Amino acid sequence: KKNEQELKDEEMELFTKYYMEWKGGKKSDSVSYANIPRFYYRLPAEDEVLLQKLREESRAVFLQRKSRELLDNEELQNLWFLLDKHQTSPMIGEEAMINYENFLKVGEKAGPKCKQFFTAKIFAKLLHNDPYGRISIMQFFNYVMRKG
Repeated sequence: KKNEQELKDEEMELFTKYYMEWKGGKKSDSVSYANIPRFYYRLPAEDEVLLQKLREESRAVFLQRKSRELLDNEELQNLWFLLDKHQTSPMIGEEAMINYENFLKVGEKAGPKCKQFFTAKIFAKLLHNDPYGRISIMQFFNYVMRKG
């Protein structure tokens, strides 16, 4: 005679089998959450010296790579010079404007670090009710300084 737990186990096994047949699928060996990439790693403990050193080194390398992507002062001055040189008239009060065609010209001349800022998406994001379809040079430059 089977005990109560064995009967429950058998019932669950049969239920799973018949349910999977009814559903039309096969019992999967891999559970979906096993495919989710890991995004959290605990911080190394004080006695895990090697893991602490590895964490410090990887953080330093990451920060160095990010700082190389930033525009330095000379590159920012060059960008401002190019934007000013290619501005599109008429000005709105004191504000210099640039159209999309000149925006792309500046993007070609500005250098590889600046290339990421000269996209149609960014131009459209900064476009505000200008009758000539232009953006403010100052707003674009401030955007580059904040994001880059």
